[in-house]
Amino acid sequence: MKTIEVCIGSACHLKGAYNIVNGLQKLVDEKNLKDEIIVKAAFCLGECTKAVSTRIDNGPVISVDDKNIEEYFERNVLGRK
Repeated sequence: MKTIEVCIGSACHLKGAYNIVNGLQKLVDEKNLKDEIIVKAAFCLGECTKAVSTRIDNGPVISVDDKNIEEYFERNVLGRK
């Protein structure tokens, strides 16, 4: 099972963390990957100047926003599958 953590700390919260959590969950649902991918909130991932910070399975922290969420999902989530 793959885990996507989305930072909900102060900086990421202000830059739309909950939109990213919801957007990623929607993509997981649309692609019928509920049994393979978990999207969960995380507190500070240490990259506060970037936002919204995400991490897949303890990998590197990658910034995501509303404009690149689908590209992020395709490249970093599905591409690593």
